[in-house]
Amino acid sequence: MATRVRRARPEDVGIVAAVAAETFELACPPTTSAEAIAAFVTENLSEARFAGYLASGSHTILLGDIDNQIAGYTMLVAGEPTDPDVAAAVVRRPTVEISKCYVRAKFHGQGASRALMEASIAEARAAGAAGVWLGVNQQNSRAIRFYEKSGFTKVGVKHFLVGDELHDDFVLEHPLDA
Repeated sequence: MATRVRRARPEDVGIVAAVAAETFELACPPTTSAEAIAAFVTENLSEARFAGYLASGSHTILLGDIDNQIAGYTMLVAGEPTDPDVAAAVVRRPTVEISKCYVRAKFHGQGASRALMEASIAEARAAGAAGVWLGVNQQNSRAIRFYEKSGFTKVGVKHFLVGDELHDDFVLEHPLDA
């Protein structure tokens, strides 16, 4: 089935938060505690947080739909990176972060991640970005392979806090001006 990608609307925050809660653990190392994951989801992936993201003007959420079911989502954040490690590693400006890129497990292998990534890159390009970047856990080999296949290269490292656990991420960048 083909994935249809569209921008999230304010009335979508419930489904986005539900998909975020379902998929976030998939990106975490297996040693991440359930408590740390739950804390991160509560703090960062609630309906209220997604409503705030949508209202911010700097965030864009794209939804991938397969057979009238939300298969996954991406969230783009325009603007200068606030993490000093990322700011030093990412060389293309202006830049857009692909902050979230998650697909529900039952839709893996059906093209949803590719469709969402292509739409996210197109969205960043249309906004005038010279590049996009993202962080990915260093142990998430499946995601790293996907991102590299999508044109990203490793440019640095950063830390990512999940609950009270500090994780090591790679910073990957994709040029849009080439």
